Parts: sequence; structure tokens; C-alpha cells
Amino acid sequence: MPGNGGILVTDAAFGDFEVVLETNNDFGSDSGLFLRSTDDGRAYQCLIDYLPDGSVAGVYGEGLSGDIYARNFAFGADPGTIVAQDKAPFRLPIAPADWTRLWKPGAWNELRARITGNPPRITTWINGVRFMEFADSEPRHQGSGAIALQVHGGEAFATVAVRYRNLRVKRLD
Repeated sequence: MPGNGGILVTDAAFGDFEVVLETNNDFGSDSGLFLRSTDDGRAYQCLIDYLPDGSVAGVYGEGLSGDIYARNFAFGADPGTIVAQDKAPFRLPIAPADWTRLWKPGAWNELRARITGNPPRITTWINGVRFMEFADSEPRHQGSGAIALQVHGGEAFATVAVRYRNLRVKRLD
């Protein structure tokens, strides 16, 4: 049904890889880049939760055990304001006041994610700046899988757009 959201999944499976894409989502959208995804969407997720209290370039275990949720900032009420998360596994690489010099609301921004090994090590970048280093403590998911782009559905997200372009993948294994 329209408005329910879902995932767009590659046919090919990838083990160790790096993926780069450009995103220009509307503020208020909830999306994600799934790494080693199953067809039903269980994956390590590079967050693209572009909404108040959301985050970009963090890591979440979508449908995985272990309560994986690593982020080093959260958006404020608008896309130009972020708040550092003090207990993050990887320190915020910029001062919150410098956010709008790095991230351009309403413009195309580059997001990059790399996943290697199992248990995996996941690194993410925003516009060339490394934002997250996450190392899982156990192999809780498959060692290869699809790449998927996710968008949440529902009435709360029916008025915002999610946009991606120039998706590139490099196998590392």
C-alpha cells in the first residue's frame, strides 16, 4: 500500500564492502542504508534518521539481537542544530556549532559506509569526515548480504521525500 514504506534491495550479496551515495532528504524523514541486509530487512543500518532526535551516520542493528544503537549526535528541532551524545562509542568529530559548515540542509550530501569482518567493524563518513567507528563484539548476523535503502512509511512520513543518487559500491573481499 502507498505510504507504508519499505526497502529497495540489491540482487547481489556483498561481504566486505564500501558504499557511497548522495542524499538530499527532506527534514522529517526516517530512512537508512542497510548493510548485509536480508530480504526482510535484518541488517546493520547506517542511520539516515533525518528528523528531530534522529541522527545520520550512526549504526543500528535493524532486527538484530544486542540492542545495537551507536550515534554521537542527535538533531535538534531543525536540520541545522545538533546535540552531541556524551556516551557515544566514537566521539563527535566536529563541534556542534560547526555542523552547518559540514552538512548542507536542502542540498546533496555524501554519505559513505564500510563494513568488514564478522563480527563486523563499521565505519561511516559524512562529506568526507569520519563520523563513526563501530566494532561489534560477536557475529550476530550473516557475513554477507544485500545493500538496501529503507524508508519508513506511515502518516507521519507521508509529506516528506527521501532522495538518493550516485550510489557506488566497492567490494573489499
